[in-house]
Amino acid sequence: MRKGSIVENLNSVTERIVTACRSCGRDPAAVTLLAVSKTRPAEDIRSAFASGQRHFGENYLQEALDKQAELADLDIVWHFIGPLQSNKSRDVAEHFDWMHTLDRLKIARRLSEQRPQGLPPLKVCLQVNIDGEETKSGVTPEQLPALAAAVAGLPNLELRGLMAIPAPRAETEDQRTPFIQLAALLEDLRAQLPEQPLDTLSMGMSGDMEAAVFSGATVVRIGTDIFGARK
Repeated sequence: MRKGSIVENLNSVTERIVTACRSCGRDPAAVTLLAVSKTRPAEDIRSAFASGQRHFGENYLQEALDKQAELADLDIVWHFIGPLQSNKSRDVAEHFDWMHTLDRLKIARRLSEQRPQGLPPLKVCLQVNIDGEETKSGVTPEQLPALAAAVAGLPNLELRGLMAIPAPRAETEDQRTPFIQLAALLEDLRAQLPEQPLDTLSMGMSGDMEAAVFSGATVVRIGTDIFGARK
């Protein structure tokens, strides 16, 4: 992809976020664009950064670490948004600002123990398997309160909210259903854990971003519509 195309695509996605927010009475500043840069070369991230993008999401740990080393001169906010094995938790604890896919207390404890002194707490979202799909990671809505309470008690993690990847749906109104359910779960957690800064709904990708924004998303994870289709 031409570098100019990344800039144009970022502008287009940003305008979609603004339009969606205005159509439902939300402040566009309340929605963070997370550029999903998995499988993309560091030069693409550098190009997006030059146009003002600061938040980047990576799914594959070793690939992310390599790019972080290459882009160490940039003040990037790194989000880990992929599955994590417990024996790889130290790298996430040491090198990322956010973790969106936390769904096991064992990994939460390791992340807290392994977060280096001197770094702020690792911001985490709990992944919810909102549609109950067997092939998807995440806790069930029924398991969520207990995990949230346990994570909230860990000293080097900051519980910020929830994340989900719903099953694909064609129509915007149908897409909204799981997002509205996730937003309701976050409201329940706010009542359960009033001392936690539960301000984050990480939901919505290229194909259902508008539905997510209409439903209260505060982070939308966009890859294809910024960087183009992956090979």
